Amino acid sequence: MRVGAAVVTGAVVLAAIGGGVYLLGEDDGGKPGAAVSSPSGGPELPGAPDGGGKDGGKGGSGDGEGDDRERGAEPPTEPGFATDVAAGISLPVPEGWKGTSGMVGAGLTTGEHPCPGDTAETCVRGGVFSAPAAAMKLSAKTPEEAAKKDIVANATESYGGKSYGRITSHDELRSEAVTVAGGKGYVVRWKVVTEKGDDGYVESLVFPSPTSKGMLVVVRSGFDINEDAPGLTVLDEITGGIKAASGAGSGGGGAA
Repeated sequence: MRVGAAVVTGAVVLAAIGGGVYLLGEDDGGKPGAAVSSPSGGPELPGAPDGGGKDGGKGGSGDGEGDDRERGAEPPTEPGFATDVAAGISLPVPEGWKGTSGMVGAGLTTGEHPCPGDTAETCVRGGVFSAPAAAMKLSAKTPEEAAKKDIVANATESYGGKSYGRITSHDELRSEAVTVAGGKGYVVRWKVVTEKGDDGYVESLVFPSPTSKGMLVVVRSGFDINEDAPGLTVLDEITGGIKAASGAGSGGGGAA
């Protein structure tokens, strides 16, 4: 699923695409490929420092060295979670998944495989990514408005384009208010039918940041419908475990 805000992980830029992520390596100069830009290149966010991402590895924790002069401060990591510093949240990393923390944005991925419409590229079976709405250039005043607006772009960027072909149809499975990290949010979930490869589930979840007043946070998810892909129960466990980032203030976990 193509997320408007990429997550820079030092050696790799993760951009959402179809049921997972499209992995873009760095160019010869050690910089992310030109096809995708870091969310730190987007609009300024209140209280959001610039910088790159940090690979949390399985379980969301890990080591990572970088040049602070080029990448900014490393994002803090918490075992078992991927942290989105700007949004002030942490995403739980399921066993066997890869978690990536970032100063602006965080991501979870699992099940790398060749993209069905372009086998030279790599997709994944499941992906969940967060970013402040402003970093994704999503303008909306309420979580409901933002989620309903974002699901269209999410579906198109996730399962459209050369990797999966066009979306031929979709069914809305869920559209309702939820509570996430102690705040009142909104979620929209679609099942999409694609022209190439697997069909998939896409979800846009929007809620107020538990640490930054006035900021909306977007969590985009995409799961292939495939025997090798995680089920929707895993997606529910991930969104239900979203919490305020450690040390960033209070906020209860859970999406209900």
